[in-house]
Amino acid sequence: MSETLSSLQDLKAATSAPAPEAPVHVQKLDKLGRAYATGKRKNAVARVWIKPGAGKITVNGRELDVYFARPVLRMIVKQPLGVTARVDQFDIMVTVAGGGLSGQAGAVRHGLSKALTYYEPGLRPVLKKEGFLTRDSRVVERKKYGKRKARRSFQFSKR
Repeated sequence: MSETLSSLQDLKAATSAPAPEAPVHVQKLDKLGRAYATGKRKNAVARVWIKPGAGKITVNGRELDVYFARPVLRMIVKQPLGVTARVDQFDIMVTVAGGGLSGQAGAVRHGLSKALTYYEPGLRPVLKKEGFLTRDSRVVERKKYGKRKARRSFQFSKR
């Protein structure tokens, strides 16, 4: 690239390379016909497998209603299926570890969204628009020395 460009026309000719094409998303399935993805939120990590079925969701060997007893957590987990109108079309098997129940529900939602895009790449724009494919990177701030918690100071006493 040691050629000397003497005019704007030469510069335009040198930089008129074809634009790179957008990546093509293809279906990724294992030998059993399942799509697999990993979801993360806070300190929780969820491994999610989906396959066509009647809509049964198991989390760590238990039913969804048993593992996530609060309705809000169940709603968070089912959001990607509702947005894509695939509520009772997939059997979902999840193993989740770390964090609390709220972080685990967010991790399952993230993993389920990624698994849906691997199974049906056409669903990616819908899930991306809703923000389900973005990993929420907020984690607990560490405790600092001289403080009671991350930012909370000890109670001040004048005497």
